[in-house]
Amino acid sequence: MTTLRRARYQFKAHPLTLDAVIAAAVLLCMISSAFAAPDGDHGVDWGARPPGVVSLLLMVLAAAALVLRRRSALAVLAATGTFALIECVTGDPRAPVAMTTVIALYTVASTTDRATTWRVGLLTMTVLTAAAMLAGPLPWYAQENVALVAWTGIGATAGDAVRSHRAFVQAIRERAERAERTREEEARRRVAEERLRIARELHDVVAHHIALVNVQAGVVAHVMDRRPDQAKEALAHVREASRSALDELRATVGLLRQSDDPAAPTEPASGLGRLDELAGTFRNAGLPVQVARADQDTELPAAVDLAAYRIVQEALTNAQKHAGTGAKAEVSVVRVGTNIEVSVLDDGAGATGATGTGGGHGLLGMRERVTALGGTLTTGPRYGGGFRVHAILPVQTRAGAERKPV
Repeated sequence: MTTLRRARYQFKAHPLTLDAVIAAAVLLCMISSAFAAPDGDHGVDWGARPPGVVSLLLMVLAAAALVLRRRSALAVLAATGTFALIECVTGDPRAPVAMTTVIALYTVASTTDRATTWRVGLLTMTVLTAAAMLAGPLPWYAQENVALVAWTGIGATAGDAVRSHRAFVQAIRERAERAERTREEEARRRVAEERLRIARELHDVVAHHIALVNVQAGVVAHVMDRRPDQAKEALAHVREASRSALDELRATVGLLRQSDDPAAPTEPASGLGRLDELAGTFRNAGLPVQVARADQDTELPAAVDLAAYRIVQEALTNAQKHAGTGAKAEVSVVRVGTNIEVSVLDDGAGATGATGTGGGHGLLGMRERVTALGGTLTTGPRYGGGFRVHAILPVQTRAGAERKPV
């Protein structure tokens, strides 16, 4: 078995050698058939009808042409067909040169399309059979003449079957490769989406709390000497904001843990249920925030609840950083039909230039969150000063279709 496998690999690596072996075997078969009389007195009679020199020469030339059948199948078919045609007209007794034509026709059928196979096969069959019947030494109804039709048909049919099988196997292989590429692309897409989601969470958490810490640190530096009690209160807010930042960072990074890692500390999930707490942190930082809710205690899917919270958080953070001294903010959450509408307004003088055209990723992150849930986001300066962020989020999403609003 090992020897056969090694020989098969050698022939695949050197197809010309395989064709030479096939040509030699075909030549041996043709010469053997030419010297044998199948209907002798005692069965096959060897040497009873030796072929002529022309027949031997045609057999050698036809077999030699088969060596090049893979490189130029149609040319080899034309050559072997010509040799077989000459043999059909001049051979007496006839030598089986048509055997090489059958092999060449098989090669054409296995390497070209079906239409070419039909045209070439019918032409070869018609020319050889007509020549043998009309100009050959045997009667037109002789068995050898009828056999030409059968053998050329077998060669064309077998070659077409092999070509169809190869095409089928190739299609299956390409389909498997395409499926593998699709799986890899889907995996890469999911990884990219997860990275984007985590980056968005980290941005919202860090930007919000660091902004508060920055404001409170400025207050501490301003009142440290003259009003130490107010400085202590500001430092307490700094400590609280930093603790909240660490807790949210721990929860976000905990998403990256493996299943066998120790469980991360559990914290209340960010959502509209913590909206008053969020507004309180900004009030402590010096930004007056009013909250109005008319959502009828709607139970939101987790993704929508988190997105609404992050939108309010990012909008208030931008107002804290850019709206200017003395600005006020208003937050409203309203249930309208099948949607939740979240609005954040401020009346700061610096909102138009800083918040609307800043180079950060806050507004982009909000827009990506809303778009991922199938909602819409509108941002821009307000008439008369200030900035407006308005998000419309569907209560029912694909991710949370099983959860219904109360």
